[in-house]
Amino acid sequence: MTRDTWATRVGFILAAVGSAVGLGNIWRFPWMTAENGGSAFLVTYLFIVLGVGVPGLLAAFVIGRRANRNPVGAFESLRGGRGWTALGGLCIVTSLVLVSFYSVVGGWVLRYFLESFTGAYFAQPEAHFSSIDFGLQAFGFQVVFLVLTALVVIAGIRKGIEATTKVMMPAVVVLLAALAVWAFQQPNAAAGYDFFLSFDGGYLADNFVAVLGAAAGQALFTLSIGGGTMLTYASYLGEDRSLPADGSIIAVLNLGIGVLAGLVVFPLLFSVVGGPTGGGTGALFVSIAGAFAELPAGRFIGATFFLVVLFAALSSSISMLEIPVSYVVDEFGYDRTPVTLGLFVLVLGTGAINAFNGGIFAFVAGPLVSQLMTLGLIGFMIYAAWVLGDEAVAEFTKGAGSIARALATPWRYAIGTVFPLFLLFSFYSSIVDFAGLSLSTMAIAGLALLTGIPFVGLVRWVEGSGRTGTAEAAD
Repeated sequence: MTRDTWATRVGFILAAVGSAVGLGNIWRFPWMTAENGGSAFLVTYLFIVLGVGVPGLLAAFVIGRRANRNPVGAFESLRGGRGWTALGGLCIVTSLVLVSFYSVVGGWVLRYFLESFTGAYFAQPEAHFSSIDFGLQAFGFQVVFLVLTALVVIAGIRKGIEATTKVMMPAVVVLLAALAVWAFQQPNAAAGYDFFLSFDGGYLADNFVAVLGAAAGQALFTLSIGGGTMLTYASYLGEDRSLPADGSIIAVLNLGIGVLAGLVVFPLLFSVVGGPTGGGTGALFVSIAGAFAELPAGRFIGATFFLVVLFAALSSSISMLEIPVSYVVDEFGYDRTPVTLGLFVLVLGTGAINAFNGGIFAFVAGPLVSQLMTLGLIGFMIYAAWVLGDEAVAEFTKGAGSIARALATPWRYAIGTVFPLFLLFSFYSSIVDFAGLSLSTMAIAGLALLTGIPFVGLVRWVEGSGRTGTAEAAD
């Protein structure tokens, strides 16, 4: 079976940005920022995206392009044993968990797009959202959103994913920029900017563990790393593309859109609902929905805005569903259409749980997804550094310029040591915060070192023994 590929570099970048941006930046980023100290969260998030996210993104790119396979197939076809194939399986599970809750939010967006034409949410946006967020109606719109997702995935890489994201991503940027200009003119915009952009070192010091865990989870969620999306997308790439250049562009665009979304949401949160936490997980549907009610052409602008948010949601949902689809198509040779339809039915069942139960939804959308993606990225990094090793460096440098080639070896050792330990610290921080335990920063750091260093050492020893045995057998 001939495997599909991206038609253009721009198509790949926009598809990857679409996966990264999605609702992660327009819905989840303002919500997580509001709940974690505003500027304290923003600064931590920026640091993690650039310092850890980009190297991790490149680890996923290297594995995906090297194998030209889905996550499970990649680890089966490259070096390593069954444990690494299990990491690929974790990616499949994570993608199904992601789309099961993500489609609920996508259904909310779809509903608000349609209701914008009637102004149904204008009078009491907060009460309206509370009345429709979970239950049978939420499930109905979730089904329609999943149908739209499946139709694009069925169309394939070039005709489906690439073609749609080339339209959707520019539209998202243009409309967000226009809305940010309008939000600047709102009465309490200054207070929103102050909360979002004025660094609060005291809050960060007092809540370091909680903010770090939340920021790391958001960085991995919004960059779509740790769950297999970027690995899968890179598997459709040609060898002449510069992975460091493409990864940097994707990360910068993702950051820019996230900050732009904050410049829209926080002025409106302070101007319309009176503070940073108004609306909680429904902040997008409360603050901005309320703002549209005050505009002369509110129905038209509301419909246009939520159509663009729908585009963003679809771009990410498509990438999530593509992971298990690519696995079944690659490994078992089935046609894309029946595979997508079968997975549509599966996700419909798991997604219904999130659509009917707000408590489960909050757990899945928050701590569960964050921890799954953190563990996945730790695995990607260690695998690229110590299992692929020199092969990872060779893949990193294909099509790259002189600066990227010079950074290849330092990148390998950084993703094999420092960054996994940082991610383990973040992982344990989130667990401690979620469990309501009281552990000092030093205690969590010690736990990360005690588990991380022996694991890395074990991987290096196993791989070294395996290669020595292979060489002796060849002699």
